[in-house]
Amino acid sequence: MGSNPINLALRFLLEVTALFAMGMWAWKLSDSWIRFILVIVIPIIAMAIWGTFAVHDDPSRSGQALIQVSGTIRLLIEFAFFGIGFWMIYNMGYSKISFILAIIVVLHYIVSYDRIIWLLSS
Repeated sequence: MGSNPINLALRFLLEVTALFAMGMWAWKLSDSWIRFILVIVIPIIAMAIWGTFAVHDDPSRSGQALIQVSGTIRLLIEFAFFGIGFWMIYNMGYSKISFILAIIVVLHYIVSYDRIIWLLSS
């Protein structure tokens, strides 16, 4: 189920939503010119971490890993990525949206139970 195209599309949408939230949060963080830098830098750092650290032969990704990590570390990175993104939504005052998105993330991981088992055994 974790590699089902519909589930992968959902995960992609969740990733984009978290990155968008990071950019929005960065914009609201400052009223000065620094906001323009933060809007770019914060999501880029998150994307770099997301794309760099992976488990070798993860079927839900390209199968390649620039820096190979254990499945447990990868799960922690994913939970931190989504958690930070949705905390930022909550922090901006959109608590209902943040809880709805958090529930969708949890449901995604429940449906991806086979991937979770695979990651934990890697």
